[in-house]
Amino acid sequence: MLFFGCIIMRAPHSLVLTLLLLLPITSPADESFKLERNQKLSLSDVVSQAVAHHPKQRVFKASSGVVEARNLQASGLLPAAPAVIFGHQNDVVGSNRNLNQWEVGLELPVWMPDQRAARETMARGVKNELESSRNSLALDVAGQVRDALWSIGMLDGDVALAESQYQTAQALQGDVEKRWQAGELAKTDVMMAKNITLGASTILLRVKAELQHAEHRYWMLTGLKELPQSFAETLNAKENIDDTHPWLVEANSKTEVANGQRDLVRIERRENPQVLINARRERGAFDQLYNDSVGVSIRVPLDAQVRSAPMLASAEMEIAQAMSERERRRLLLVSAFHEAKHNLETISAQLILVEQQHKLSQDGLQLARKSFSLGESDLVSLLRSQSVAYEAERALTSLRTQQQWNIARYNQAIGVLP
Repeated sequence: MLFFGCIIMRAPHSLVLTLLLLLPITSPADESFKLERNQKLSLSDVVSQAVAHHPKQRVFKASSGVVEARNLQASGLLPAAPAVIFGHQNDVVGSNRNLNQWEVGLELPVWMPDQRAARETMARGVKNELESSRNSLALDVAGQVRDALWSIGMLDGDVALAESQYQTAQALQGDVEKRWQAGELAKTDVMMAKNITLGASTILLRVKAELQHAEHRYWMLTGLKELPQSFAETLNAKENIDDTHPWLVEANSKTEVANGQRDLVRIERRENPQVLINARRERGAFDQLYNDSVGVSIRVPLDAQVRSAPMLASAEMEIAQAMSERERRRLLLVSAFHEAKHNLETISAQLILVEQQHKLSQDGLQLARKSFSLGESDLVSLLRSQSVAYEAERALTSLRTQQQWNIARYNQAIGVLP
């Protein structure tokens, strides 16, 4: 049935009418994919499931390993790996005077001033960045879940209205057919009523197909085949964007990491000094006995721009990128918040007007039905009143749902998780 529905939506209007005329006029339905309502399932549960279902969890798992590695590097006994040195020298190829020398040594890197503290700062910064990235992802996913659910909620309303319109069209067709058989109405009225029923059936097919698509997108996002019974939210009392917003917290943490990396590069712009402890066993030329000795030497690398300049430039670039991203996010959030707030104010004013239109259209529809049943007006007048009433009903239902959706979007813009 879903395949047939897709064909109908893409077919020309005349073909749709021909296909529907070959079918019994019954309410179309496709129950091959249907989400169940679960009263125990909350919006927060859905968001948590969607976050756990997100592919980026693999990145977070790998990032946890980076945090552990940073901690290990900062808490190590040495700033780098030690080295063992073995050496042997003789004069067999040369003077051949029986010179023989053996040497074994241990090369130990030495911490530079403030190097350990800088690495510890970096380890904490990377950990904070990972946590803020998780919170930022949770907010991003919450926005996707909110939109997915309210898209379903909007289409649920469309389906309910389409079903009501279809049932009303069926009832009207039955009434018109009876009155035609009684000689009260013309054959053209019957044809008109059937055409209205077919049109309502086509609309119902389309909105049900759209609802199934929305439900499938929700399933792909969350991995759930259940919906919360209710997912309406309460408007948050916050009235501005502050630095506690998860997007800004993540941006600030990235900036702190970039600053920490620059501080570390300034310290590690040259290699660590090395202490070499060695033991030597040697025999000089023409000597028969070996001499044993122990020595200590220190290797102090010098600073050179050929090593430090690229490192410092790269660190400065990372800081600039982090600050630019932070400012970009702030501007986006301010814009999204303004839009969400303005939409709420606008829709509240619209609802007052649409509710008045809805009441007038319903009153007019009642009068039109009464007039038609008494034979005081024709079918066209009734259908015109029905069309106005259904459009007012659709607008009111849509606006009420959109108002709840806008509340969710306001909470999303302000950075509030369900």
